[in-house]
Amino acid sequence: MKIVVDSKENIYKQVTEIYVNKINNNPNINLGLATGSSPLPLYDNLVNEYELGNVSFKDVRTFNLDEYCGLEKDSTHSYFHFMNKHLFSRVDIDLKNTHIPSGCESNVDYYNQLLEENRIDLQLLGIGSNGHIAFNEPGTDFSQKTHKIKLADKTIEDNSRFFTNIKDVPQEAITMGLSNIMDSKEIILIIIGDNKAKILKEIIEIEEPTEDIPATILKNHKNVTVFIDYEAGKYLKNIN
Repeated sequence: MKIVVDSKENIYKQVTEIYVNKINNNPNINLGLATGSSPLPLYDNLVNEYELGNVSFKDVRTFNLDEYCGLEKDSTHSYFHFMNKHLFSRVDIDLKNTHIPSGCESNVDYYNQLLEENRIDLQLLGIGSNGHIAFNEPGTDFSQKTHKIKLADKTIEDNSRFFTNIKDVPQEAITMGLSNIMDSKEIILIIIGDNKAKILKEIIEIEEPTEDIPATILKNHKNVTVFIDYEAGKYLKNIN
């Protein structure tokens, strides 16, 4: 696990360069994408690079981590809407090459098959304040593939900032499983903000991966880079 600690601005510059280079070197790349606040500056930067003519998405294939259950695609809170608003509608990607799990259990087998046929070259991740990655909550089996999951109270509380009322936050989701994520050839994890500092300290300092903190499974992956801003890394020691 490679760790990079830098300013928020520099982190997103570095990650943007990685993505532009990866796409240009492999126009048919399979990208695993994430939602939430962490990837937004990256998506804005990639749109800017596209507008400058530095990168094209026309042959890129994307696979999102998760989707809420019970929301229509056109809901402003759906991740389908999120991705179209912040990335897909702003670049030249073919929407037929974009994949987001639908918020229903019948989609699980199809999405697992899709991921088996299209191994992800570069997976983007953030973490929840309870250590979840995608919507794999604490206690999720490390061998789990795409599945339907009941969201933890902490996750619902954290995500309520995107909704008018906490009661409006869906309580279930379809998520790519930890096994799917670990099958990615390369993973980039972005951790930003002091609200992630405590869980990050636990993740870094724990010796053996534990299902109590799902993100610790990444210690078992051979090609993970963790980008941490100074606020998120404020409790870390001996890391340059």
